[in-house]
Amino acid sequence: MARTSPDLNLLALLLCLLFPLHLGSPLTSKDWDFHENDISYDHATPTTQEEKERVEKFDISKLNYTAILLELEKGLNAMKKREGRFLEGPRLPRFFTDLGKFLDLEQVVNEIETSIMSTASCTACKVGVGMLQKFVQNGMIKEDIIKAASGFCISLRIETTRVCLGIVNLMADEVVYVVENLVMSPDEICGFVIGDICGIPYNPYHKWKVAFPPVQKPPVQHPKSSSTGMPTLKVLHLSDTHYDPEYQEGSNADCDEPLCCRASSGPVKSPGDRAGYWGDYRKCDTPSRTIHSMLQHIAQAHPDIDYIIWTGDLPPHDIWNQTREGNLDVIRATINQMMVYFPKTPIFPALGNHESAPVNSFPPPFVMDNHGVGWLYEELAYQWQRWLPEASSPTIRKGAFYSVLVRPGFRIISLNMNYCNNKNWWLLLNSTDPAQELQWLIYELQNAEDKGEKVHILGHIPPGHSDCLKVWSHNYYTIVNRYEATITAQFFGHTHYDEFELFYDENDRHRVTNIAYIGPSVTSYYKLNPGYRIYYVEGEFPTSQKVVTDHETWVMNLEEANRYGHPRWYQLYSARRAYNMRNLLPEEWNRLVYKMALDDNLFRKYQRFYWKNSVAREDCDSECKKRMLCDLKSGRSNDRKYTCAKITEQVEIQERTDWTDWIYSGFSITSLAVVIPVAAVVIPNVLYFFFF
Repeated sequence: MARTSPDLNLLALLLCLLFPLHLGSPLTSKDWDFHENDISYDHATPTTQEEKERVEKFDISKLNYTAILLELEKGLNAMKKREGRFLEGPRLPRFFTDLGKFLDLEQVVNEIETSIMSTASCTACKVGVGMLQKFVQNGMIKEDIIKAASGFCISLRIETTRVCLGIVNLMADEVVYVVENLVMSPDEICGFVIGDICGIPYNPYHKWKVAFPPVQKPPVQHPKSSSTGMPTLKVLHLSDTHYDPEYQEGSNADCDEPLCCRASSGPVKSPGDRAGYWGDYRKCDTPSRTIHSMLQHIAQAHPDIDYIIWTGDLPPHDIWNQTREGNLDVIRATINQMMVYFPKTPIFPALGNHESAPVNSFPPPFVMDNHGVGWLYEELAYQWQRWLPEASSPTIRKGAFYSVLVRPGFRIISLNMNYCNNKNWWLLLNSTDPAQELQWLIYELQNAEDKGEKVHILGHIPPGHSDCLKVWSHNYYTIVNRYEATITAQFFGHTHYDEFELFYDENDRHRVTNIAYIGPSVTSYYKLNPGYRIYYVEGEFPTSQKVVTDHETWVMNLEEANRYGHPRWYQLYSARRAYNMRNLLPEEWNRLVYKMALDDNLFRKYQRFYWKNSVAREDCDSECKKRMLCDLKSGRSNDRKYTCAKITEQVEIQERTDWTDWIYSGFSITSLAVVIPVAAVVIPNVLYFFFF
């Protein structure tokens, strides 16, 4: 599986047809012109001729929507409920089969899973948005839209019947609300949500810039690593727990739904399909016993932890079957687990995209009443107050972000990265700095700069990930560049992999300025070992910059634990030892990226760590290698073509070198085998010709 947020957002499958507001942004993007730093000048990329032909062939403006709805309603009403399971009724007319083929759903689903988008996803998005808008404009009531969406999902076998019904009913209310209040064309919506591959038509409502105070950026001081023997802080990083209260050993781990290993996952067809005791490599989340095992191990192996950073995603991936109260129960239970093992250790949390119900639903503060997200933020303010000062409560209640002075000269800022999440459809109404979070961040950073404080930033979705909206990500990137002397480390989660992202000077793309560490997930979802991260940060001494001096990733071998019945947590690697690094400053990480481009053995080591040493990890070909290395250079989303041109060139040069060496080696061996016997025949004859 290529670079992706491991939660396969099931709604995205429906959105290909009717609700395409959850599709991710692409991994590739068009090159910016010489105004790359000016977001206002980012214009749309023309669609390809192939896409134009596909859209023209299927003109949604000529569809008979009344007839479509009647057919959908007939098919949906024909379903019978028997013994607790839905049986499918008559299949939809051939038109819908042709629609599925036209949209190339198999390819679209694969692109959603991998976050590598093409015009296939763009076309599906535009068709779905156009149909939905047509339904709303014609006055179709929400109940009929739900029937239409459910019918599409079931008849085209996008998901199981219960998942289709669950996800549509759970999310339709808010999606329809957004569409009813939205004045954007399908081109604008899909360009905004999917990204550059779909073209980004100019829309002034989604082109904005943060404002900086009239304070000159301090002269750049190249960071230096601290001397050996200086005191350090020991920091635990936990992310993406995804605790599943319904996990059941021996249940079906190979079901047809996005989350398995539950009593409701259907019959087990073979012994190899049974869920393991400690978890499973397939689409299964974390049992309580595994989390307890990990926390108990950490408490014993690392009794000297100074504080914990916890970067979100606590509920499981059953996004079709979630409620607000159910998600709050998971949050409370997971926090209680932490308190058992770390009752006196400071914890600094960040909010994930799975905490809300429906998933990814984080309306800005101006959205009130039942549609608002105050129910979640109020609970977080109450739960987090055991670790955070009362002064952080107002911003948590407003937008689930906060700033805390950990100790004199050192501050931690936790961001709500759901306001950059392109799967958060509320941002279509107004994406301009939701909750004024980035403007608040500038205020906090300016205060820190004035006081000489060093700052660490926490969040869930990495700012360079394809799930982060381009306009938000580019504004954040500019902030990091402005305050590069103040921000000495960043920490995120979300991807479930063990990786990082680099930031570069906007005026000198060769100079690396900052790094965002992306911590491994606790959950094994998907094809991963459970893991956690330990950082060593410069402690208290006069020249301390609070930079990370080393980090360790610890994992549990899931296959071994299930086989022998006992989990073994061990240190997979130390960054400095494994990569032979002089320090962990951004420039040294940048050197490592280019070393991996030229050294396949080094890259394979990184890939093994990336998958947390999982026996289920996937192979990685040349294109995969380019994507993975490009990820490391991408602190800014939707800028990959420009950002990754050099590293892609390095990998291709290495590939050509490998082929040249292989051909030369083969030629040399062949020459030894052929030239010698030929010479034995030719040379005597030549001598005979000249001398005899």
